[in-house]
Amino acid sequence: MIKFVNAKINLGLDIVARRADGYHDLQTVFYPVGVLSGTPRSPRPFDDILEIVPADSEDTLLLTGRSVDCPRERNLVWRALCAYRERLEREGLNGRLGPVSLTLDKHLPDGAGLGGGSADATFTLEALEELSEGALGREALAEIALSLGADCPFFLLNRCAYARGVGEKLEELPLSLAEMWCVIVKPPVSISTARAFAGVTPAVPTFDLRRLPELPVSEWRGTVKNDFEQSLFPQFPQLAEIKEALYASGAVYASMSGSGSSLYGLFDNYDTALKTYEHWESTDTAVWLLLLT
Repeated sequence: MIKFVNAKINLGLDIVARRADGYHDLQTVFYPVGVLSGTPRSPRPFDDILEIVPADSEDTLLLTGRSVDCPRERNLVWRALCAYRERLEREGLNGRLGPVSLTLDKHLPDGAGLGGGSADATFTLEALEELSEGALGREALAEIALSLGADCPFFLLNRCAYARGVGEKLEELPLSLAEMWCVIVKPPVSISTARAFAGVTPAVPTFDLRRLPELPVSEWRGTVKNDFEQSLFPQFPQLAEIKEALYASGAVYASMSGSGSSLYGLFDNYDTALKTYEHWESTDTAVWLLLLT
């Protein structure tokens, strides 16, 4: 079984309140990017590829592609497998899933605000559920996904959604950016979630992101904002420079995704998007050009 894993960008992100448990309540809109339609003949460089096949003995995990600097026990794909097996055992369903061999061909970068690791974990859960012929059900999958990461549940939906809480309370949003082009720029900067949240000041949002479908993309600038930019841009000036460069190159809207360090620009013209992509491709900065669906 082969799964082609996509990522997400955040359309706005407001830090609403600090919770008693140390986490933060937020509001944001998740939008899937890099989604493949139909049956691909070959993978695109943006996609992580997850292959899961029955194994002869115990579970295994093979990592290929971009280097992942963490032990197997901390890898989200492995943690997803372990959490799925633990839930099967709790429900008395051990026999529904035999040993499996997992291969993750990793391309999505870490510390980018694109949800790469979360997507890998969630697609793993879905593949395991398929192999076990629906042993647990969607509600249990959502619970396991949330235990792995706040934005993991989104990838079970994998459609545009308004998110509250820590990102787990989802409402599908009737917003389509289909036929727009997205240029994602990832500089050689990695920002930990802890560092990103350390500099934010919670506040009541000035714009309800559930109204995003009512607002043309051309009017998002100055209204739809990412609160992390205020504290991270002074620490990493190159992030602010990339955002301004995206606007200067013709982006209709540009923003940092999640807690960074990727920035994206939305373009309504392919030629303009392609020129922007080619500019960043000639630098030491990672860049992707994607048609949104």
